[in-house]
Amino acid sequence: MTEHWLILGASSSIARAFAREVSRRGAALTLVGREAADLDATAADAQLRGAASARVLPCDAADAASRAAFLPQAALAGTVLNVFLAIGSMPDQDAMDNDPELLIGMIDANYSGPVALLQGLAGSFEAQRGGRVVIVGSVAGDRGRRKNYLYGSAKAGLARYAEGLRARLHPAGATVTLVKPGFVDTAMTWGVPGMFLVATPESCARTMLRAADRGAATVYVPFFWRYIMLIIQHIPAQVMKKLKF
Repeated sequence: MTEHWLILGASSSIARAFAREVSRRGAALTLVGREAADLDATAADAQLRGAASARVLPCDAADAASRAAFLPQAALAGTVLNVFLAIGSMPDQDAMDNDPELLIGMIDANYSGPVALLQGLAGSFEAQRGGRVVIVGSVAGDRGRRKNYLYGSAKAGLARYAEGLRARLHPAGATVTLVKPGFVDTAMTWGVPGMFLVATPESCARTMLRAADRGAATVYVPFFWRYIMLIIQHIPAQVMKKLKF
C-alpha cells in the first residue's frame, strides 16, 4: 500500500527538504500550512520528483477552528498515514518579554497547536495498526538556558508529549520519532548570532527519514549534538544559572 506523508508546517525549509526525499520514493504527500502559494510550488515540485500524488490543505495550527476543519481531511484513502511535524516559531526572547501576545503565539506554535493536531490524528494510527510519526523538536528543550528558556520550555513540553504519544501508539505498531536539530540553515536561524556547525536542511531531512524508517525513538541532527547536549545536561545547576548563553 502506498505510504502517505502528511507534512505539517510544510513551508519550513526542513519540511520542504523532507518532502523531496519522500517524493523520490513515490509516496503520496499532503502539504499542510498557511502559505498556499508556497505549498502549491512544493506540491508541483514533489510530483516532478516522483510523488504518487501531492495535495495542499490549509491549516493554522494555532487556530482551533482551522484545526477542526482540517483534521477530517487528513487521511487519504488507500494509503498508510505517516506524519512529519515541523511546526515552530522562535521569536527573540527579549521581544517576548515585552509582548505577552508574542509569547503566547510562540507557545501555540511550538506546543499547543502541534499537540492538538497530533492528538486529533492519534486515533488514525491506532485504527490502521501502524504508521510513523516524526516530530521536529529542538536541542533547546534539553536544558533551560538564560537566553532561550521560553522557546526551550515549549520544546521540552513537546518532547515529553512525544514520549507519551510513543507509549500510546506502541501497541498499535506505530512509531514516534522525536528529532532534535541543532543549528540548521533555515529562516528561524538566519541572522541569529553565535551560530556554528550549521547543517543543511537536506542533510537533516535524509537523517530524519532514515530514523523514521528504523523506528528510532530520539535522534539528534547532526549526530554530534547528542554529545554537545550530553555535556550541557551534566553542567551542575549551581554553575548553569551563572552562565550567560
